[in-house]
Amino acid sequence: MIVKFISSEAGEMVMMAETARILLRAIGKSCTAEGVIAKSEIPLAVAALTRHLDAIAPEKPREEDENAARAVSLRQRAWPFLRMLNRTAQSRKESHILWKAAADFESGS
Repeated sequence: MIVKFISSEAGEMVMMAETARILLRAIGKSCTAEGVIAKSEIPLAVAALTRHLDAIAPEKPREEDENAARAVSLRQRAWPFLRMLNRTAQSRKESHILWKAAADFESGS
């Protein structure tokens, strides 16, 4: 399933539900079909997500095999979302990020 994120300041982006689930859970959000991240929530969300990535996603793969070198890390997948969060937070007006999916995606199925 695809999850679409829409920022009032930074445009739109899409990601697979599996990745969105990890990122939203890291910032304390439920993986419902629709949700919002208010501007006032963003600083804590960025800090929580950064801590989460530091704890589980090393900068570089530990193995030097060919498959590990080609794999896209969670940190790489999270980078556009972090950028969206930061751009939205820098707005001078009240801003937010919405997400939309076809259905709730709380479970891994």
